[in-house]
Amino acid sequence: MKVYKFGGASVKDAAGVKNLAAIVGQSDGKLFVIVSAMGKTTNALERLLDLFYDGRCKEALDMMQEIVSYHNAIIEELWGQAYLPDRAARLYMELEEIVATMNPALRDYEVWYDRIVSYGELLSTTIVSEYLNATGLSNIWIDMRECFVTNSRHKDANVDLERSAERLKALISATDSDIYIGQGFIGATEDGATTTIGREGSDYSAAVAGHILDAESVTIWKDVRGILNGDPKRFDDVVDIPQMNYIDAIELAYSGAQIIHPKTIKPLQNKNIPLHVRCFLDSSLPGSVIKGGVGKIRTTPIMIVKPSQVLLTIRANDLSFMLEERFARIFALLDEFMVKVNLIQSSAVNLDLCIDRTRHLDELTARLKEEGYHTVYNSDMELLTIRNYTAEQLKAYESMPEVYLTQRTRRTLQIVRRSTPKQ
Repeated sequence: MKVYKFGGASVKDAAGVKNLAAIVGQSDGKLFVIVSAMGKTTNALERLLDLFYDGRCKEALDMMQEIVSYHNAIIEELWGQAYLPDRAARLYMELEEIVATMNPALRDYEVWYDRIVSYGELLSTTIVSEYLNATGLSNIWIDMRECFVTNSRHKDANVDLERSAERLKALISATDSDIYIGQGFIGATEDGATTTIGREGSDYSAAVAGHILDAESVTIWKDVRGILNGDPKRFDDVVDIPQMNYIDAIELAYSGAQIIHPKTIKPLQNKNIPLHVRCFLDSSLPGSVIKGGVGKIRTTPIMIVKPSQVLLTIRANDLSFMLEERFARIFALLDEFMVKVNLIQSSAVNLDLCIDRTRHLDELTARLKEEGYHTVYNSDMELLTIRNYTAEQLKAYESMPEVYLTQRTRRTLQIVRRSTPKQ
């Protein structure tokens, strides 16, 4: 069994779906295919969710119609006529019923997020599966909510590998197909509540499926030629990294590298499953591979920009020292409000945190104030991480304007600065 994962950019239009079919058709043996939501559908569903949660029902329904029209246009181009798969029609009806009839006050925002935003993957896999069947690539569509069992941490759930393995293996054993189509990003709790495993979590879904099914390999198909040492949209003169070990990959993903989701590597490393990154625009390119037995990257500087950051400074009102005993309570609050910390720096009285932008920031700072802390923050920040930085880069980046915080180790330089355009 091999596992393929196709992201939203690879299925953003009918041409992309046809290209997916061509790549799948060229594969030998059994194949488990994970597909993300089409194009920018997740972003559109997030906007729909915000309108719904704010009680702006008509605007939410208008947003839904845009999403429906986008998917219907892809379907019509694929089939060459007006056509609507039965499952897609049911999904449209379910989503409309939620938006038009349900009270957002009944559940927390994160619960609604998982329930509404998950329709992107359900729709994309429905269209892909139906199209593959129509072109002679017989396959079985799987609802991953029936296979991936997660905890109830909505919007950032963790997959229970043992329980998920029982379900997914049972489903594969009970069916007979060379191709399976499943959603990335989504799962469900034991009692059936839909969950999501974090933005860009389809990579992790593919890794979990590969781990459970003892896949010979997992391949992520992207719009780049492989793993590069920087985002070509932001940095000039980027170079290929043909192979990388698991540890370097984890460090880069955690720092914000968009090539893979941070959770992806561990399930693969545990079973020594290689992870290939290949270009869906040209499947003849060799791409890159992450695997065991590869030395550390020590010479090529790798540059990663993590956008949408906030620099939060916390200080006790009585100016008492910011010692370890205070950290436990502060980080418990961060966990309560599902705030992800990407960099920590402390002094005698200040704790500086670079965190992902969150809708709960005002609630968090209010709680910190109640507990005796003064807070200030700067939004519209980004975190620049350079692995294997050079002396020239250190000098250049530390002296740049709008740098708020710098931290470095033997191999890694991290800078929190105002968001900037392409270098």
